[in-house]
This record gives sequence, structure tokens and C-alpha cells, in this order.
Amino acid sequence: MGIIFNEKTGEFHLYNRRISYIMKILRNGQMGQLYFGRRIHQKEQYDYLLENRYRPTTAYVYEGEYSFSLEHIKQEYPAYGTTDFRMPALEILQENGSRITEFTYVSHKIRRGKPKLCGLPATYTQQEDEADTLEILLKDQLLGAELILRYTIFRDYDAIARSASFQNAGEQTFWLTRAMSLSLDLPDDEYQWMQFSGAWGRERYIKERWLQPGIQAVNSTRGASGHAHNPFVVLRRLHTDEFQGEAIGFSLIYSGNFLAQAEVDNFGVTRLMMGINPFQFAWCLKPGEEFTTPEAVMVYSHEGLNGMSQTFHRLYGKRLVRGEWRDKERPILINNWEATYFDFNEEKLVEIARAAKEDGVELFVLDDGWFGGRCQESSGLGDWWPNLDRLPGGIKGLAQRIEKLGMKFGLWVELEMVNKDSQLYRNHPDWIIHTPGRCVSHGRKQYVLDFSRKEVVDYIGGMIEKLLSDAPVSYIKWDMNRSITQCFSAEFPPERQGEIFHRYILGVYQLYERLTARFPHILFESCASGGGRFDPGMLYYAPQAWTSDDTDGIERLKIQYGTSFVYPLSSMGAHVSAVPNHQLYRNTPMDTRGNVAYFGAFGYELDLGRLTLEEHQIVRRQIAFVKQYRGLIQTGVFYRLKSPFEGNMTAWMVVSDDKTRAIVAYYKVLNEVNGPFRRLFLHGLDPERCYLLEWEGEEREEKPAFYGSELMNAGLVISDASSGEASPGNHCTDFWSRVAVLTAIQDQEKGIEI
Repeated sequence: MGIIFNEKTGEFHLYNRRISYIMKILRNGQMGQLYFGRRIHQKEQYDYLLENRYRPTTAYVYEGEYSFSLEHIKQEYPAYGTTDFRMPALEILQENGSRITEFTYVSHKIRRGKPKLCGLPATYTQQEDEADTLEILLKDQLLGAELILRYTIFRDYDAIARSASFQNAGEQTFWLTRAMSLSLDLPDDEYQWMQFSGAWGRERYIKERWLQPGIQAVNSTRGASGHAHNPFVVLRRLHTDEFQGEAIGFSLIYSGNFLAQAEVDNFGVTRLMMGINPFQFAWCLKPGEEFTTPEAVMVYSHEGLNGMSQTFHRLYGKRLVRGEWRDKERPILINNWEATYFDFNEEKLVEIARAAKEDGVELFVLDDGWFGGRCQESSGLGDWWPNLDRLPGGIKGLAQRIEKLGMKFGLWVELEMVNKDSQLYRNHPDWIIHTPGRCVSHGRKQYVLDFSRKEVVDYIGGMIEKLLSDAPVSYIKWDMNRSITQCFSAEFPPERQGEIFHRYILGVYQLYERLTARFPHILFESCASGGGRFDPGMLYYAPQAWTSDDTDGIERLKIQYGTSFVYPLSSMGAHVSAVPNHQLYRNTPMDTRGNVAYFGAFGYELDLGRLTLEEHQIVRRQIAFVKQYRGLIQTGVFYRLKSPFEGNMTAWMVVSDDKTRAIVAYYKVLNEVNGPFRRLFLHGLDPERCYLLEWEGEEREEKPAFYGSELMNAGLVISDASSGEASPGNHCTDFWSRVAVLTAIQDQEKGIEI
């Protein structure tokens, strides 16, 4: 790992054992892009990669010369209007109305490790030798503005983290109206664009298309990353699949309005950009002020999409998630929401917790309805003190009763919202985001508090700190259930209204930082009507997120499969819920609901006291399985094997780092008559090791054993009894699934049958 600067050629080479990133100072002082991909050797110069040819109708930088045009040069952080006509990475509105800038190289610094981004979530290092960071200082001499381009190359991850900082070192005020976190010019357009899109209840579905001339983009203008599109895209080559070929993933560590776009020009060059959405963004920089963009992460893989995802999983799981819960096994929880909704009292909650404890659940979570006058969705939000009519002993009393059962206690909150029917709103009606003189829209009968204002964040933080200091709370589910409308803050002058969307999310981060620092033992889970703010920015503060409000086991196959392209299994809240399912009214077998939820932060979303004896036995078996294998599931290497977006079958597996254990799962959505023979080809095993295979939930005296080479090359036979005679209880049905555990055995001389 290292960063080399060639003073003679002005070239920078960032590299580790597997990837290289090369750029150079162009003859006009701007930064040019030369290469990003698989590791290449260092050499004296790479000028041959700087392609520049005469083209008719092209504008050229130097008068009388036809050999240097930014329209055809691949750049690091391009601006519009000085011979480049593509979308820019930055734009600055100046006092004279001009938007033309020319940032040229001044100096650079190379340092060990990785500096923090002030007030923003970002990847980090624990030791200096884990990464090297390059900071390139550029300046617009006329404007007096300075720009720092920041790059971190990691030793153990095929990833580069990027951000940019702007400082007004001049004498006039200007407005930053576009500030991308990264821009990457690629030499061709032979990529398939992958985005992860959907809506409430069907988040992060895979959508693909070939790049075409023009712009392809996903974005959010909702004030949050949103259900519609995730701030993550992939470019992959034609023959790239899960296990082979080139793929580049781009992920933004940010939770607000974002833009990710690929622009293909008329010469087949692809410009990929990612950052804060410039729509309605304008950040005022007075002399001496500074602005830093969120961090974006680029991951290159020549080992297919699984290789790309595994890099993100390891990087985000170990160097984005922080605190004591980063490496701890997550508790098995039960949430009362789908069991009771608002209809509960203290005794009813204790009954649910007692039944859950008998089955082995470790954490009871009280959801919405415990505070203020909150008996329905139209009242109480903002009044974060316990409703003593429902909970005579308050949160402290209930939590102590739960802990006496031998369980931990958790609590749901929605700190960013307020109902008009609340004491908070009656005292501070001006604390909501609204535009003077305009209609104030609502969502779910609630309004968004103005977290761009420090006094609002401090007030909410003070209430929650008092609550958490008084009661033994071990878990917080932080929800956020509506988008921002009529975006305006009474706290800021007209010239700063373009800052409010970003200031809002900075306020959210500030409160998260305050609470996680004050209560480091608490496990935080983020939520936004399910997956409406499932992004890397949230993972920095909350190591797991509620993946979707859709708890149906079959629907979760697509949701969790798509989510796994960038987010580790440990980050995905995944629960077994009641049937008929509350979103789809589908009846899915308890076994399959568990087999899907295993591959995430496991829990239950139902009243276990209402289950049959047979269902209780299944629940206890599921809990025992999770307790035995959750460490492997949370930290192992995850492989997607068969996609739910391509057929009736889904399959995936997770393998321990030392390859001694693996868990394989496959799912069939609909049954079939006289179906074909099938084999599932596994990955990631040690070909020389012999593995004992045990199907979860089945008891057999003799368990088959297979060498890793067999399971990966000949395959695991998964043909099922889809028709004809089958043993009772073992026949295939709709929504069928099986989970197998593979354990390496010591004696490799034994035969196939143990």
C-alpha cells in the first residue's frame, strides 16, 4: 500500500496489492484522471493514457493551439464552461453572477492513516498503517477559493474513499451550488448500470440497463436517502456475474438528498458522479468559511459482484460501524408493534415478554405509543416522557420488570417529528420546517422538526438523555416516518435557505453523536418507515437498520438480496412476523420465515403467547440455531448464489473466515409439478477439506460428508419431492426453504459417509 508522487511528470499513483488509482497534474494546472482498476506496475510515466486529439467543433484552452481541450480529457474534479461541456463536479455562484471557476494545483500532502471529517460520518482507521491519505490543494486565483481533494487508499480493502473541502480564502461571498463527493471519468461506456430502487415495502430491488449516451441517474429530493433509490450504484462489464468479471461499486456515506449519475459523452467516455443533490442546494461561504462534502467510497472488483460486495461488507462492518456493538453478537429481540399496535398496557407487555423469555428471546422492545398523549398516530410526538396511564411505573418501572425476567429492554423513538396535538408544538409551533405564508403539508399526521436549529436538537436531546439516564434501556429503535416538504427555516436568512436540507441531516448526525457518546452501551437501530433511510451514513451511528416494514418472508428475499450488494448482514434488521402477514396477508410457513430472517439481525415481530405448541417448538429451535451461529452469520463471508430477480429459486450462503463452517440456504417461492433435478454450486469453501452436512431442523443418525471441491464443482443436490410420494411433513410446498450447516471434520481420510 502506498501513494507515489512523480515530481517530474506530476503523476500520483495510489495502490495496494490489488488496485491502482492514477491521476496527474495537467498542463493547465487542473487534475486529470488516468486509471482506476486492477493493480498495475509503477513506471516512469503514464502519459500515453492522457488521450487528446484534434476534433472538429471542439473548443480549446490555449489560443491558436488545437491540442488541449477539457472536452476530451478525463478529469478528477471537473468544472463547466472552460471547454468542458459535460456536467461538472462543482459550481460556484459569485457576486458578479459568474459561475466560471479554474481550480489549479498548488500543493499536496501525503499522510499515514485517515483524518476525520468534522461533523460527518465516514470510514476510519484504528492504526496509521491501515491506510494512506492524499490531500491535493487547488486554488482559484481570481476568486480566492481553495479546494482540497481528499483520497484514502486502504491496505486491506480494494476501496478508495473520497471527499472534497472548499474554503473561502478570498474577500467576496460566494455560493457553492454544486459540490460532488467524487467524479470519475472512465475511458469507455461498455458497462451495465445497476441501481437499487423501489418503494415502501419493496426497497432496494435490482434494476439494470446498459449505459447510453446522455445521463442515467438516481437521486433523492425528500430530505432523506429514501425508499425510492439507495445512494449506491454499480457499473459492471457484460460478462460480469456474481463470481467473475469487473465491477465498480460507488457508495455515498450520507443520509440526505443525494445524486448518483453516469454521463456518457459522444465519444463513449463515462463520467460517474456522486454527492449531495445540487437540486435546491446553495451553501453560502463568506470569507473564512469552509464546507466539506460527505465521503464517497469506490470499490473495484475483478472477482465479480460478490467480490465487490464482500469488500463493502468488510470495510463497512469494521471501519464504518463503530463502538462496542461493532463486534458484539446482536441480541435476539421481540418487538411488540405488530402484536399490539397502540392497544397495550404494562401488564400486556409483560405477558408478551414473559412468553418470549420462555422461548429464549433476549431483548424486549417497546414500540410506538408509550409517551405523552400518544394513543394514536395524530398525537404525542415530541413529548418524550412516559404515559403513566399505560405504564404506571414509567419506562423505568417497565424496564426493571423486563430485566427481572432475565431480558434486556429496548425502546422505540421518533425524535425528528412532532404532532400538532402535543405540548411541544403548542409551546413552539415555529419549530417545524415550514415556509411562511404557505400551506404546511403533513405526512402520517406529523410534521418535521427543524433540526437545522441547534435549540431544537438540544431540546430533544435533553429529554431523551434524561429518560435514558433514569431507566435501564439497552436498545433504541430510532424511526423517521416522513419526508421534508416546504423546506424553509425561520432561523436562517434568505441567502442561506439553500443550506437547510443539508443542515437538517447534520443536526440528525449531531444528535446521534451526542447520544451514542453518552450511552455507548446502547444498541441503536435506525429506521425510516422501514428502509427509507438505510444508508452508510446511518451505519456510522447505528450498526443495524430496520431493512423494511415488509416482514413477509418471501418478499424479504428480494429486499435482503438487493440490500446485500453493499450492506453487511449484521446491519439488516430481519424479523419473523405473524401470519397472515400484516403487509401482504400471505401465509408463509414459520420455518421459511425463520430461514430468511436468520441472515440478518434476528428477531420476532409477533405475540409469542398466541402461538401453538408446535409453533413454540419451531421458535425455540430457531432461537437455538441463531444463538449457535449468529457470530458466523454476522462476520462470515457472504455469497449470493441464485437471484430472486431471475427465477423461482433464491440461494445464498455464508462462510467463516477460516473456512471451517458454512451455512447454506435456498428458497423456492412456488411449488411445481414434476420439477427438474437441481444442483446448487457452493463457493468459498476449502477444496481440500471434508465437510459434514446437516440440514437444520432434521435429525439424522448418519450425516453425509463432502469435500469442498465436490460442493463447489459437482454441486449440492437440492432436487426435492415436488410431486409424487414423499415422507409426511417433508414434501415441498409453496414458500419452501431449507438451511444446511457445513462443518469441516478433522479426519479427511474417512469416506463420504460418516
